[in-house]
Formats: sequence, structure tokens, C-alpha cells
Amino acid sequence: MLILGIESTCDETAASIVKDGTIVLSHSIASSAEIHRQYGGVFPELACRRHIDAILPVIAEALRDSKISPHDLDAIAVSKGPGLIGALLIGLQAAKGLAIAWKKPLIGINHVEAHLYAAFMSQNPPFPALGFVLSGGHTLMLNVMSVGRYELLGTTVDDAIGEAFDKAATILGLSYPGGPALEKLAETGDEKKFPFTPPKVKKNPLAFSFSGLKTAVLYAQKKASPDDYPDIAASFQKTAFDDLSIKAELAMKAASYRSIVFGGGVTNNQRLRDHFAQKFPQIPQFWPSFGLSTDNAIMIAGLAHHKLLSGDFAPLDLEAMPRLPFWIEEKE
Repeated sequence: MLILGIESTCDETAASIVKDGTIVLSHSIASSAEIHRQYGGVFPELACRRHIDAILPVIAEALRDSKISPHDLDAIAVSKGPGLIGALLIGLQAAKGLAIAWKKPLIGINHVEAHLYAAFMSQNPPFPALGFVLSGGHTLMLNVMSVGRYELLGTTVDDAIGEAFDKAATILGLSYPGGPALEKLAETGDEKKFPFTPPKVKKNPLAFSFSGLKTAVLYAQKKASPDDYPDIAASFQKTAFDDLSIKAELAMKAASYRSIVFGGGVTNNQRLRDHFAQKFPQIPQFWPSFGLSTDNAIMIAGLAHHKLLSGDFAPLDLEAMPRLPFWIEEKE
């Protein structure tokens, strides 16, 4: 099956042709990250303007590079949320127009679920799996029963982990995007120099909170010299990752998991990957390839293959959903 995937949730405009859920025939992407760098974060209106300019060219390029004609497609998939409302609408309207013109079914994809699916593009994690989605907008821990079946275990009550990385990077005077810059700075730091405390949420031991940790970085920075910044970065990073592994250990004590699956842009962090390998050497861990951890259309088209097989089509009046949970809470 051949699916055209379209992604426009934030500052990346992308299109991809994927065969049978895993075989990537093409991927075209236009980023507006350089535009947003001067603002220290994504400027929504400018992102939308860039999407308008880029959406049709990237779709045309994806079709051309794959040597696939619209007639050969089995479906058109598009991110329906979560994301910036204006950005989502541009991708949705393009997908709807093409679905009508080419007489193809439309499939709406949850962007965050697609991030988790990215690890399945070239691997077959055994179920049940403990799932993590770690990005600038999301921190989720899930019981993954199969592709499309999830139970929420814990989420953030304030900042997402990627957001905390960006804010900590800003405090330390680093450029946007902050996550990669902070990881690089931390490479030369002493992660034990600043004893930050992993955050706790009293009402739910599996929930996450990174706002306090970010504030601790601010207080440390005010008393430190720039020579201490690598140590602050390393200590912050270690504390954030310790928190993830502490919650993972709690979840694994309550249930039996055969693997751990990761998705989202924060999974690009090599220290995070090394941390989990050291903490849980006994359980297989599945990470997205570095090219699939950030926003892309490959994961959209890949996940859509499973939706197509199950007949999960979207109506042509499909709406953009800036906030959109995808888990299914199942009670015994």
C-alpha cells in the first residue's frame, strides 16, 4: 500500500511516500527553524506563512522523488493534531483538497502517536511495551499494548521535558533550539556538581513535573559564573533523565513489560539513550532513528498504514485539534 503523508504541526512542512508502513520511498521537508531562531522559539504566524509557501512544493517533490503518481496512491494521511492551530489547518486543507481531486481516502493522524510509531518503522518491539513520548510539547509514559492501543500511565503537570530543556538552555545563554545546545554544553560538565532534586507529583507518582527543575537551574545560574554552566547543564540533564528512569522503574514494578519504546525529539539525546541502557540492561529498548525523532512526514504515512488496514478513515470535514490525546484507558 502506498500512502502520502503530510506533516505541518509546527515549524516543519513535510511530505513523504511510504509503502506498507515501513518502506520510505521519499521524504521532502522545508523547515522554518532559521526564521524562529532570532525569536528564541517558534513564532506561530511566521510558521503558518512558511507552511502556505511550502506545502504544495514539498508534496510535489515527494511524489517526484518517489516516482509515484497520484493515481498509484492508496490514501492521503495528514496530522490532525496536536499542534499549532493555523499550521494544522494548512496541512489539513491541502490534504482534503488532494483527497477530493484524486479521489483518495483521507486518514487523520495523531502527531504524538506517530512519534511513538517512528520506532516501529524499522523494528518490531514485543508487546506489552512501556512507551515514552518525549518532546518539546509532550512528556508521556504509556502502556503500549499494540500499535493503536494504549493506556496512559503518566504525563506532565506543567512543562514538557523538551520545553524544560529549551528554557534551561535560555537561562544559560544558549541559542534556539535549546535541547541540542544544552546537550553539547553538558558534555564537558560534571553532572554531580549541582545536586538538583528529581521532581515529584504527590497525587500521582508516575506523573512528571519539570517546572521546578527549570527554576532550580535559574537559581544556580544566578550564583554561578559562566565557567560553571557546563556543570549546571550536565546536572540538569542527569536529574531530568533520572526522573524518567525512576518513573519507568515504578511502572515496571507494577506490570510486566517486554520492551521499552521511545519517540519524540528529546530521544535524539545520546546521553538519554546511554542512561536508559545503563539503568535497564535487562530489557530491550527501541529508539527511532535520529532522522525520525523530530517532526517528519514519514511517521505520519507509516502509522497511516495501520489505520488504512483497520478502515479508520477520516471524513472530509475533519477538524484540526490543537489538543488531542490518543491513549485508550482500559480498566480491568
